[in-house]
Amino acid sequence: MNYFSGIPYLVMVLALSSCGPEPSVKQTTPKPNIIVILADDFGVGDIQAHYPDNKILTPYLDQMVAAGMSFTDAHSGSAVCSPTRYGLLTGRYAWRTPLQEWVLACYEPPLIKPERTTLPEMLKGHGYTTACIGKWHLGWDWQGERESARIEERNGLKKYQWEYQQPINGGPTAHGFDYYFGTHVPNFPPFTFIENDRIVEQPTATYEYQEHPDHVVMPRGFQGSPMAPGWKFEEILPEITRRAVNYIHDQSNNEQPFFLYFSMTSPHEPVVPSEKFAGKSGIAPIADFVMETDWSAGQILEAVEQSGISDNTLVIFTADNGHSHYTGWEDLVAAGHMPSGPYRGHKGDIWEGGHRVPLVVKWPGKVTPGASSDQLVCLTDIYETCFQLMTGETTPANQGEDSFSFLDILLDKSKHSARQNIVNHSVNGEFAYREQGWKIIYRLPEENLRQSRGKAANIELYHLANDQGEEADSASYYPQRINELTTSLQTLVDRGSSKPEAPSTNDVAVNFMTVQAKRWAEK
Repeated sequence: MNYFSGIPYLVMVLALSSCGPEPSVKQTTPKPNIIVILADDFGVGDIQAHYPDNKILTPYLDQMVAAGMSFTDAHSGSAVCSPTRYGLLTGRYAWRTPLQEWVLACYEPPLIKPERTTLPEMLKGHGYTTACIGKWHLGWDWQGERESARIEERNGLKKYQWEYQQPINGGPTAHGFDYYFGTHVPNFPPFTFIENDRIVEQPTATYEYQEHPDHVVMPRGFQGSPMAPGWKFEEILPEITRRAVNYIHDQSNNEQPFFLYFSMTSPHEPVVPSEKFAGKSGIAPIADFVMETDWSAGQILEAVEQSGISDNTLVIFTADNGHSHYTGWEDLVAAGHMPSGPYRGHKGDIWEGGHRVPLVVKWPGKVTPGASSDQLVCLTDIYETCFQLMTGETTPANQGEDSFSFLDILLDKSKHSARQNIVNHSVNGEFAYREQGWKIIYRLPEENLRQSRGKAANIELYHLANDQGEEADSASYYPQRINELTTSLQTLVDRGSSKPEAPSTNDVAVNFMTVQAKRWAEK
């Protein structure tokens, strides 16, 4: 598949569609509004403009591709949700924290330390109003019969009673966001909306799991969990989209610039396309949900245009990890749609399909329409990109330890950023290190994580320039290369930072050569 075949056509379509009077620009501030749209479980192959042979229509994102810059080698720091979100908001790899695998379970406490500077906090210091709308999944301090705690049992805290009338501390408004509306995780209890630090509607009903046809994935493991009366999973995405659109329109009337982190709940499970999209793809519910995800992103883009702030608004669309393999993957492949494009693997994997994601940036008048970059990029880099935009400098030693700005690439001042390597992490805590076209992987030695705990990782080596599908393990042929890459990764880990000039410290001991003994590491 050709990543960019079809883009010139899209540029022409966009140019024709934009003919006519320009919208009035209401803001004159030199600081641009910044919107980050983070889709949930949206594969690198899911934008049709990037892979025209794929089968799911994404007209809104196709137009964004035509109007902006696409990064063809962009990655999430992790192949699953919470670690990637931590990295995006802090500019730091999440494996430097106690979380060594999987995600935050329901009712677990915040992953971001109070003293850690976040992206919205940094932007607030430069005059921005900030909002997070959608999925949080970075922990809260819930009040109840016991405290929120980090435990080894996944979702083991669901059995306790929690006081939903009380404030929920440690969430978005404790980490730099002036406003929050959304749901902590759409498939975790309590099933209700949260606004700022309060439950919107008390979860006085209970969730009853029901089998659904056509591979519609629902939260099977939370039978009997607290739920707001009349809660409808299919209304989550339309509601947070409406809230985000209204926020943009409201903020467009202010001189103060704004930062909106629109954290989608789709196409992550529950796979619940709304009535407008159910059956629209002709493939499967998950394909319908991808189409609704495209529509949702499109509403944000349209709100920016309709508000007259497009020329002074930088919009980023990306995803937290690869497409999920358990929500209808087989249906998509059977229809000829490859969610990971030509890459091996999917959500959770250390393979490219687990962490290679779409990354498209639109900024009229600044970013060349229809442009592309093959620069290696991690979602942690959004932090320093915004920092450089604010200050013209790099982040200090205690911020954005694993972040490198790609602002000069966006502004066509350079073809490359300072990033020369990247560390990726799987759902099982496996590490991968990429440098100079080589990718070394430290894999589980046994069939599953439980059997592998405490054992030495298996080492595999791939040269992505010649083997993008990661089919030919070259470890036995290049022992010296393995030693060099392992030494480089060890240095990066021990330094507490990806930047030689700005060393820091990890929160815990990190050992990528041995499979972790526990989900939560100790110092």
